[in-house]
Amino acid sequence: MQKILKSQLRRQYSQGELDITSVHPHPIVQFGKWMDEVLAAAIDEPTAMTLATADLSGKPSARMVLLKGFDDRGFVFFTNYDSRKGREITANPRVALVIYWKELERQVRIEGKVAKVSTTESDEYFASRPPESRAGAIVSPQSQVISDRKSLEDRMKELLTMDEKDLVRPEHWGGFRVKPEMVEFWQGRPGRLHDRILYTRTKKGWKLQRLAP
Repeated sequence: MQKILKSQLRRQYSQGELDITSVHPHPIVQFGKWMDEVLAAAIDEPTAMTLATADLSGKPSARMVLLKGFDDRGFVFFTNYDSRKGREITANPRVALVIYWKELERQVRIEGKVAKVSTTESDEYFASRPPESRAGAIVSPQSQVISDRKSLEDRMKELLTMDEKDLVRPEHWGGFRVKPEMVEFWQGRPGRLHDRILYTRTKKGWKLQRLAP
């Protein structure tokens, strides 16, 4: 039997508004403005985002990753290239991202193509990570079936006895950049009449449209 959730869970949205005449004509600049406001608000996990991928048959999967950088080229995250998401991206380089900032009643949806970042970018970011994070990336055969946790922990302890400079990035780990073809900004509004501004990439630049909620 279907479980009906209580209507008391419904909330009204009233934190702000979004008008097509006031947003920046370039979605990356507009995203930067929103990110600045998110960081100023000091909310938890401001860079957490859902990454949706699909295999060649169209079977989807989604998981949370962390946004690690963005500019005119796109949005960057890092992962194990041999993981399920890494394999699916290699087979089908079209993905979707969703970032939701509950405290500000805002959401950003991004769709586009993915490509690996340069080895230099991956090396630089990997070197900036804490030793535990580097060791974890080296040890984990991400998305693979393993017999137990102890073997991972033992190997990680062994790596952490090494000099930090020896914890170098493995070839199977690095960054991906999503080049956006569509970016949608969503601002919650009262009565579910939410504001939605859609940016679509064209040969001449970015086209802006308002969507019905």
